[in-house]
Amino acid sequence: MSKTALITGASKGIGKELAFLFAENGHNLVLVSRSGETLKEIKLELEETCSVVVNILVTDLCDSAAAEAVFDEVKAKKIDVDYLVNNAGFGDYGTFVDADWICYDRMIALNINVLTHMTHLFVKDWRGRKAGKILNVSSTAAFQPGPMMAVYFATKSFVLHLSEALGEELKKEHITVTTLCPGPTKTHFGEVSKMDASQLVKNVPIADAKEVAALGYRAMMKGKATVIHGGMNKLAPFAIRFLPRKWVTFLAAKIMQQ
Repeated sequence: MSKTALITGASKGIGKELAFLFAENGHNLVLVSRSGETLKEIKLELEETCSVVVNILVTDLCDSAAAEAVFDEVKAKKIDVDYLVNNAGFGDYGTFVDADWICYDRMIALNINVLTHMTHLFVKDWRGRKAGKILNVSSTAAFQPGPMMAVYFATKSFVLHLSEALGEELKKEHITVTTLCPGPTKTHFGEVSKMDASQLVKNVPIADAKEVAALGYRAMMKGKATVIHGGMNKLAPFAIRFLPRKWVTFLAAKIMQQ
């Protein structure tokens, strides 16, 4: 019997590539995004080429009621979700004080609140099934403070720590929680967040979204706890353990400057 994956932020970037990976491996899909027309195009392509069932839910996940609305619609359609992929998220480049609060409010709502709420809803639903896999998309930003993207880095640290804790808690339920931590990746994220202006993006190799998605998919299926894309990206979280925190923040600020 085919299993079903629910993917947030599925209209572009890593989320879209994950949708194609799940479909190519015979899994049905529930794709969630604000971009209705793009989701329709993806649905048609995947149903024709992969012979899977694709449901689309067009919603603004920054809304406080979004997670419960998505969950209720899935249950109303009698869809059993086996894999939950919390991929939706965004960032913003610039000094903390210069950004409008509405930007941070929506960022925290999407990167933290919705991810946590969706996870809570589906974990409760899976309790007793002794099965279920979650993939939470974090970032290499999770491993240190990020001057010029302070709130974004903090949200991704939350995702990493939450995921690691839940992975331990849920072992007895045979539910795995995997955290995918990519570095700069060829998606719309850099353009939308204005992060393309930073030295980080200008001076490091930019990963391909398809490669990042493939790494996350494999790690999820194997039940790995945390996976980092890229050799240099793996080195940095290890190295900063041996540095004073103020040095870590200073170096991060140098890297993130324009």
